[in-house]
Amino acid sequence: MLISVALPLPLFRNFTYEVPDAEAQRARPGMRAVVPFRNRREMGVIVGVDEPADGVVPKLVHALPDTEPVLSADMLALCRWMSEYYIVPLGIAIRTALPAALSSQAAPAPTQKKRRVAVVQRELESLAQRDKIFSRAPQQRAVYELLESVGGRAPVEHLMEKLSISSSVLKGLVTRGVIALEEEVVARDPFAWRALHAPARHAPSAAQREAIDTLARGAAGEVFLLHGVTGSGKTLVYIELLRRVVLEEGKTAIVLVPEIALTPQTVDRFRAVFGDKIAVLHSALSDGERYDEWLALREGRKRIAVGARSAIFAPLADLGAIVVDEEHESSYKQGENPRYHAREVAIVRARQEGALVVLGSATPSLESWVNAKGDKYTLLRLPERVGEARLPKIEVVDRREPREATRAAARGERDAGDWLRLVISEDLEDALGDRLKKQEQSILLLNRRGYSAFVQCAECGEVATCPNCSISLTYHRTPERLVCHYCQHAEPLHTQCPRCKGLVLRQRGLGTQQVERLLADRFPAARIARMDVDTTSGKWAHAEILDRVGNGEVDILLGTQMIAKGLDFPNVTLVGVIDADVGINLPDFRASERCFQLLSQVAGRAGRGPKGGRVLIQTKVPDHHAVRCAVAHDYEGFVRQEFEGRTVPSYPPNVRLANIVFSGTTEAGTADLATAATTWLHRLLRQRPMPGITIVGPAPCPVERIKNRWRWHLLVKAENSAELTRLGRYFLERFKVPKDAELRVTLDRDPVALL
Repeated sequence: MLISVALPLPLFRNFTYEVPDAEAQRARPGMRAVVPFRNRREMGVIVGVDEPADGVVPKLVHALPDTEPVLSADMLALCRWMSEYYIVPLGIAIRTALPAALSSQAAPAPTQKKRRVAVVQRELESLAQRDKIFSRAPQQRAVYELLESVGGRAPVEHLMEKLSISSSVLKGLVTRGVIALEEEVVARDPFAWRALHAPARHAPSAAQREAIDTLARGAAGEVFLLHGVTGSGKTLVYIELLRRVVLEEGKTAIVLVPEIALTPQTVDRFRAVFGDKIAVLHSALSDGERYDEWLALREGRKRIAVGARSAIFAPLADLGAIVVDEEHESSYKQGENPRYHAREVAIVRARQEGALVVLGSATPSLESWVNAKGDKYTLLRLPERVGEARLPKIEVVDRREPREATRAAARGERDAGDWLRLVISEDLEDALGDRLKKQEQSILLLNRRGYSAFVQCAECGEVATCPNCSISLTYHRTPERLVCHYCQHAEPLHTQCPRCKGLVLRQRGLGTQQVERLLADRFPAARIARMDVDTTSGKWAHAEILDRVGNGEVDILLGTQMIAKGLDFPNVTLVGVIDADVGINLPDFRASERCFQLLSQVAGRAGRGPKGGRVLIQTKVPDHHAVRCAVAHDYEGFVRQEFEGRTVPSYPPNVRLANIVFSGTTEAGTADLATAATTWLHRLLRQRPMPGITIVGPAPCPVERIKNRWRWHLLVKAENSAELTRLGRYFLERFKVPKDAELRVTLDRDPVALL
């Protein structure tokens, strides 16, 4: 028997192997196969039966480690679509759809966690029996009676700890035939430490009821865009949909949330309603925990997968619904091959399996909005907040300085009070003080971690930069060091300028660490928590900080964009944006959209309770349309202006886009590769014209070097999706990349950023 095997290699082909006769009956598509490839063993997946090629003697499969396919026929079809659309080899797409524990080269399936348990074998009903058997073994009697009291079964570790006994006591009971020791599989539940609380059942508002009823009438494969302002109760709509699909119809469901929004609050709400039917999948889990959740979903013991983007590959049968919360979030886009977008994969999977899709957001992506205003998606609206909550009043604090103050700052003429005022305006300072007096909570957003953005020599202007990347090093105070946020290179703070030996090194720009220090100096009694990548590196650090906020143990929560969404704290009555301009002028066509979404989302953290809320946005560009529309809660006004700005020159959603990135270890070699590829593409288009295709570039990437690799790119714009697929596939398969300077070419289809 000959089989076709997809291997996770950068080659656009599958490979033929022979299955030994003894194994031929059980070899099926979707099963893993350990096969020889060159001088090593590779783990692949069977994708079909093959025909012998003339003059080729196929090698024998080493092993088939599975008794059942790890990928269903539906999942194989989804992987084939990903391979075709994102223009990657099928084996790489398949590897992405499997948990890491299953895609390793080792043949054995991953082991499950097990524990020893003691089980009562013989019931001793009379006291006389017990006195006779345990006359000289009081510890054995204590173990037996404890086991009896807990239902006749208990973990060995628990018994030994509870009764302070040794293993010999248990062995004695086994010898007497009173108990037996067995092994049982332990489900590694990463959220077992969190208590489940009975959910409060809220009556849906009229808008929520209309959305729920419309979803109930939805057709298989239909896509809905749920556009609801922050605090409008989108989660209740999701839960009611899942009640119907999972509890009433007996189907399964997937709920996708962005990684940064995968907070205990989000998970707790679903677990409170659906209990042990929920499996949680995200990057904080160990490989073992993730495998246990995957297995529980495949075996049907759990019916709902909640997780970040890779949860879209949950091995669920009879899929009824997929929810993509905060569908606009860029974290749904995978940063390496295959560079898939989980939202698009969700839509394709639902269409293939007959499920409906709900895309939810207060600030939908322009692509989704255009699809909803056309005929591709069905638009559902939640225009108001639920209950007593009202959208907060948003005020702009103009941070443009008078010319005299700017000149004084350039001369370094600032005292401690000036530095505080540079960061926190008088309006924001007063508002923070007022909330502290009222024992209410505040959230402050600054989307830049570290202590200061960069360190600069006051004499020659030299900026400390990363030796591996084209980016300045960020100063961190605790511990004190300079860090690159791209490659994580770190070095001690310089005592003098490496260029001119000057001794005056000034810190420029703001980071969350510096703001935390200034707040502590100004409000010494305030309980301040900082949430950024540096403070949430521990497995559950994110959850612990937010639990403290929810328990009222934090007065001011300061953080980067991870605090901007998914949080619902009724006692938060003030939100301050310290610098709304971070990222607004990046050389990226989505910069304004990201700014508007971030401001709108973080503003939505305020006023979610009866006390109301206030939002202060500090900016030096108060007239920018992203700021103006966020202040007015005017999503549709923002879309109109942003859409016009993407017409000439044309950018998504007005056109389909691919970003081809060239990288290498030498600057000249990378530039030559990008130039040669552009020439090759133009020649191809002359020979085989493709109407609607435009090539832009090449040019150095905005961040020219990352991890010692130089980077150039070019853009391919297309009016037709199929033409973009044809061109991309032809280019990646036929364009020859020289073997020097470690040159590489990657194609990012539908990029969310061009940096």
